[in-house]
Amino acid sequence: MDDPKPSLAMGVARGAAFCYRGFFIVEHRPMEHAMPNSKEIVAKSHNPVPQGYVLGAGEGEHLIHFRDGGNIFIKADPITGSNNFGLGIQQLPKGSGIPVHRHLDRDEAFYVLEGSGTVTLNDVRHSCERGGTIFIPPNTWHGFSSPDQELVLLWIMVPPGLDGFFRETCSRPGEPRKELTREQINAIALKYGQEFR
Repeated sequence: MDDPKPSLAMGVARGAAFCYRGFFIVEHRPMEHAMPNSKEIVAKSHNPVPQGYVLGAGEGEHLIHFRDGGNIFIKADPITGSNNFGLGIQQLPKGSGIPVHRHLDRDEAFYVLEGSGTVTLNDVRHSCERGGTIFIPPNTWHGFSSPDQELVLLWIMVPPGLDGFFRETCSRPGEPRKELTREQINAIALKYGQEFR
């Protein structure tokens, strides 16, 4: 039997895809081709697109929510190298919440890191507490309330978009909160496929 390595290398170099001994071989594409907007990411982050990274509990892009003053930490998104999802942590101070809204074309999930509260999915209220998971498919009206204690949520959105909404509506620590009208918030939300009731 001939040595398959030369033909394998030539096939991949020409961009071929084929099956060899039960293994499907496809073209290897360098990072700049796999992520078409990597130059934009590099320009925004001023760092090369990472091959992966590790963030500590208090690390990530820190923002202060415009409505309730809660902390938001964006952990992964297109600016940090993830074109496929956004991930972050949002703190809802005691007595606050997230108004009912929906994401038109995005899946969202939450994991409750701390506290307890209520999540509303399509007008049905559910309790949520530490260790709980909430999955929200596109076009599902949802919101949160934390009337009795702080609620800390890990969120993930596919494709990303929540990160951009937060950047446009929230402030960095030490900066004054952005004073936005309901109409301005709704216009920003629509840019990221989000709609408030």
